[in-house]
Amino acid sequence: MLRVLKVLSALVLLAVTGVALVAGYVLWQMNIELPDYSKLANYEPPVMTRVHAGDGELIAEYARERRIYVPINAIPKRVIQAFLAAEDKNFYTHSGVDPMGIARAMVDNVFNVLNDRRLVGASTITQQVARNFLLTRDRNAQRKITEILLSLRMEKAYSKEKILELYLNEIYLGTGSYGIAAAALNYFGKPLDQLSISEVAYLASLPKGPENYNPYTHRDRAIARRNWVVGRMEEDGFVTPEEAKTAQADPFKTVQRPVGVQLVDASYFVEEVRRELYSQFGEQKLYEGGLSVRTTIDTHLQAIVRRSLRKGLVDYDQRHGFRGPVASLKAGENWQEALQKQKFADDVAPWTLGVVLDLTPASVKIGLRPLKLPNGKFSTEVKTGTIAFADMSWARKSIKDIYLGPVLKQPSDVLSVGDVIYVEQLTSKGAASYALRQLPAVNGSVIAMDPHTGRVLAMQGGFSFDQSEFNRATQALRQPGSSFKPFVYAAALDSGFTPSSLVLDAPFVMDQGPGLGLWKPENYEKDFFGPSTLRFGLEHSRNVMTVRLAQAIGMDKVAEYARRFGVIDNMQPMLAMSLGAGETTLIRLAAAYSAFDNGGKKVKPTLIDRVQDRWGRTIYKSDNRACQDCNADWANQAPPELPDDREQIESAQTAYQITSMLEGVVQRGTGSAAKAVGVPLAGKTGTSSDERDAWFVGYSPNLVVGVFVGYDNPTPLGRAETGGRTAAPVFRDIMQAEIGGDPAIPFRIPPGISLVKVDHKTGQLATSSDPDVILEAFKEGTEPQVSSSSSVNVVTGTPVTGADGGTLGAPASSTGGAVDSGTGGLY
Repeated sequence: MLRVLKVLSALVLLAVTGVALVAGYVLWQMNIELPDYSKLANYEPPVMTRVHAGDGELIAEYARERRIYVPINAIPKRVIQAFLAAEDKNFYTHSGVDPMGIARAMVDNVFNVLNDRRLVGASTITQQVARNFLLTRDRNAQRKITEILLSLRMEKAYSKEKILELYLNEIYLGTGSYGIAAAALNYFGKPLDQLSISEVAYLASLPKGPENYNPYTHRDRAIARRNWVVGRMEEDGFVTPEEAKTAQADPFKTVQRPVGVQLVDASYFVEEVRRELYSQFGEQKLYEGGLSVRTTIDTHLQAIVRRSLRKGLVDYDQRHGFRGPVASLKAGENWQEALQKQKFADDVAPWTLGVVLDLTPASVKIGLRPLKLPNGKFSTEVKTGTIAFADMSWARKSIKDIYLGPVLKQPSDVLSVGDVIYVEQLTSKGAASYALRQLPAVNGSVIAMDPHTGRVLAMQGGFSFDQSEFNRATQALRQPGSSFKPFVYAAALDSGFTPSSLVLDAPFVMDQGPGLGLWKPENYEKDFFGPSTLRFGLEHSRNVMTVRLAQAIGMDKVAEYARRFGVIDNMQPMLAMSLGAGETTLIRLAAAYSAFDNGGKKVKPTLIDRVQDRWGRTIYKSDNRACQDCNADWANQAPPELPDDREQIESAQTAYQITSMLEGVVQRGTGSAAKAVGVPLAGKTGTSSDERDAWFVGYSPNLVVGVFVGYDNPTPLGRAETGGRTAAPVFRDIMQAEIGGDPAIPFRIPPGISLVKVDHKTGQLATSSDPDVILEAFKEGTEPQVSSSSSVNVVTGTPVTGADGGTLGAPASSTGGAVDSGTGGLY
């Protein structure tokens, strides 16, 4: 027996030795084949690109993984303690693997198997980093052994702080949140240093299974897990019993931040910025590079612009009647479910959908679309309201989008029970009071710029971004109509004309060539005033005068001015183009008007001031002017002077003359709707053929605003729907809200300008008996003089064709190049 036992012992020893050798070889081989963990030293995870307004407000985020990378020294101690308590209490004492944790997990899993519960793991934070960064999620022995080996290696290569930093920034915590900083914002709308104990405890509860503790779908489970983490923090001495008790009793409140655009007012602007970033830096840099983008937008002005454009579009739409309900429900159909299924653009809020439940001669009872909850479901609360007849009396039937039906006598003239309609709450009349609304069929855009820098301060590309992402401020090529005329008049002033030069306002006929017939441009009002000053022609947007003026100076010169100002690059030199028959965008037109405002300097519209990479290094800035003293230490010296590198595309004197004439457009002409603002404003209306496009581009000394209104499929807006009626009120409302009531700031008068009192109608020097006297702006040397050979004022001027003292253009036929015969109605 002794001999047998010795033999068996030898065999067992040999087997154990063999197994140990095999296991050692396997471990040695696995150790050799471990993934390269050295890359963790320079790891740059995908990080969110964040876009900010000019005042620093966050307006958008772009990311495949919503992550904000935070260095370990910037992570609050309380956050670290919560994750250690929940995930790895021995993190700072173990060497990558926690034997005590493994033993505890084995014991727990015995009871879990007996009670049919989910098995628990014993992975340390280091093991989780190894798995998340370098391994797959497979559940097998080989992957687990590799994970342990990697963890042991990593603990020798990196500090605990580095491993913890990687873990807290990489881990997925639900709702698209990668890392603790993004999770703090997405769940609580707070930075890390403002989180309470209960809030950090909830974040620390999420690594085990974010969807299992989703605050919107598993609220009770989420609260229980949070309280468990708070208890662990108390056990480990991170919080006092009193703090733990208070944290566990805290109300569980979360927020749901929007993905992408954070400010609904700025959707069109932000999308334009996104396109620019994509074009300049590429897709990966945009969605993973962690760029910090400072834009030019003024959020206060943007809200004004959006509100004013929507009001202007609604006012136009309501002038043209009610096109009918959105839909009509069948008898007996569940109206709440039907409203939930109805297509709805969220950014038309505060409008909502309602269904007509009952009609009386004085009002309409409506049921309202249920409120949509953060989890995507709808509230079960039934809400109703009332539309008074006075708040829907505008809704006369639209007949072929041209005529209005008879005046309404009662709601049933236009609505029926079951009709689905848009409504807006009238808070001034009570919580249950609503007004009938409809989404405008017409659309439009607004651009607001700093005329001195080109910084785009506000941009609204349409009524609703959710309905249409097409940006009508930057992408829509439309005919500017008479808003192009200032460039014709600027060319004339540079050719020797003055604002008091006379041009004949009388019928004009041009033979277009064999088989093309005659071109007969007309004034909008179909009338003529005879010899009139340039100022009168621009203030009252006289088409025939503009055509004669363009013919006198030559369309080649007009085309060159259109190119120089950036309105139209390759405009055909045809007379019809002088009336705005070419096509341009609102942003280009607003930038061109900036040159009149700033003294003749060309500016480039910019939406982005600066871009920084994830480390704070500036990789782009719009202002590249050299400034050697900008980084000097401050010692009460004068501010550094920056060079002005803007291109001078027009003389300051001509720019001011155009500005002065455009002030007259607001004070006495087609843009008089803006006069009510009560501060110095200049601007020009524009209306294309058959009223297909309505424009107003105007400015104060420090702000340029352009407005466009028109159908996306260019169709007539309707008789009398001109730039002065449709677009100018939008400009007025914006300026009233932004600068109305401010101290009046006059436009800057450059050197070389003389202000002379003249008769507004004749342009001649004013006498004491003239009833309508204005201060006219003349370039020095071109001022009108009193003739010594006559007892009356006689205007003389620069001796060039059409200058003062003569009448330009006789009422006779002329021949010239071919023109578009369809543009005679341009205004």
